[in-house]
Amino acid sequence: MTLRLIKTAARIEASDEFHEARLLLLLNAAGGRADQPRPVDGIMKVAKMDFLLRYPNCLQRAIAAIKDTDVPRFVKAAQIPEEQMNTIEGQMIRYRFGPWDKRYRRWLSILTAKQLATVHKEGRTIKVQLTVRGREVAKNLAGLPEFMPLVERARLVVGAVGHMPATRLKDFIYQTFPEIVGMSLGETINL
Repeated sequence: MTLRLIKTAARIEASDEFHEARLLLLLNAAGGRADQPRPVDGIMKVAKMDFLLRYPNCLQRAIAAIKDTDVPRFVKAAQIPEEQMNTIEGQMIRYRFGPWDKRYRRWLSILTAKQLATVHKEGRTIKVQLTVRGREVAKNLAGLPEFMPLVERARLVVGAVGHMPATRLKDFIYQTFPEIVGMSLGETINL
């Protein structure tokens, strides 16, 4: 690995725009195909789904761990290409409720300020969803070749775990990735 490649990776990791784009693609996949996108229930659920999107090797493990009857066929049949397996689109840390990145609230605030997403409370649940404009931007990103792997993995994440409530998803992640449980709070996740 060259120093130039390392510097490029560090620059991307520090780029809010890259993480915002990834979240747009994830929320677009979670929103379904309807004109009015479905919201994701909770920022923690967004974080857990994003964990699987950011760590393709973990997504493959998660898909293998889910019962065949619990996911669509396209998810069970999916094979993440080998060249994507060990890419990490941004490190996450061990948090009290699972994988987390301290920047989620900032990214979601930026998406809201740009009128690409809404974050609102219904009862005790925070709902996160794309606006019409956010879906348009996500669809434009999805058409770019460099985002195709993220688009396909976002689709797999939603197909695999999108139906799970946040607490069940947390339990599933801890069961599937027991090494996370043994990490100290605040420790960077390296799987």
